[in-house]
Amino acid sequence: MSTRRAASPAGRETSFGAGAYFFWRVVRGGFSRRAVRYAGEVARQVGILTTGSALIVLGFVFALGLVVGIQGSYGAQMVGTPSAAGAITAIADLREIAPYAFGYMMSAKVGTGLVAEIGTRRITEEIDALEVMGIDSLVYLCSTRLLASWILLPFVYATAILVAFAGSFISVVVQIGKVSAGGYLELFWKFQSPGDYLFSASKGMAMATFVVLVGCYFGYTARGGPVEVGRATARCMLISLVGVHVIGIVGSQLFWGGSARLPIGG
Repeated sequence: MSTRRAASPAGRETSFGAGAYFFWRVVRGGFSRRAVRYAGEVARQVGILTTGSALIVLGFVFALGLVVGIQGSYGAQMVGTPSAAGAITAIADLREIAPYAFGYMMSAKVGTGLVAEIGTRRITEEIDALEVMGIDSLVYLCSTRLLASWILLPFVYATAILVAFAGSFISVVVQIGKVSAGGYLELFWKFQSPGDYLFSASKGMAMATFVVLVGCYFGYTARGGPVEVGRATARCMLISLVGVHVIGIVGSQLFWGGSARLPIGG
């Protein structure tokens, strides 16, 4: 099947159905035998993500961890329980801050980068040249990038959670210093569970997958010249951020809406 079906007229490009069909083809291509032929491209994309995006994501998560620690510490002091800052940061960092920070930076750095790179290849007819050479351009350009994100980002996300925890600990215990390390960590660990880590990772990876697919879609279906690629980048950013929030809301309701999963009796 020709991969150029995804690059259809502008009216279809903006439809929900066309986007969903494109997402399905990219995911299906990632699990096909054709993707094995492009293992070198997958490895190259892993390297690009590692050197170009990982540190930026971790830096942003660390900054938000510091903010959560400060807000949690002063909030706990207002009700006379400084050690409760450990519970606040445990819940906020793991369940919301880490996934959203991950999604925001994926949207701002990775998604827009994919649109710019693949869109430039589209308008300069490099994608057409790939197909003339018998290369499945959809798998080579999009499925390989999705596979690379699935390979690397779980490790980046796990590291991001630790970085957020470290930022909050520094704010509460080292900077403000109204609670000891032992008092902070006692409640900090009590207000977490293995299931929370699994649910948090599920939210983060769902956001990352959506952002990569959106970036590939707007880059692959770009038309016109550099101005149109710029507009596609802006649309990608907007849709990615909306999707990140929708995934975050649905994920929180699904994982913690029916049960808070907190060690609070009564």
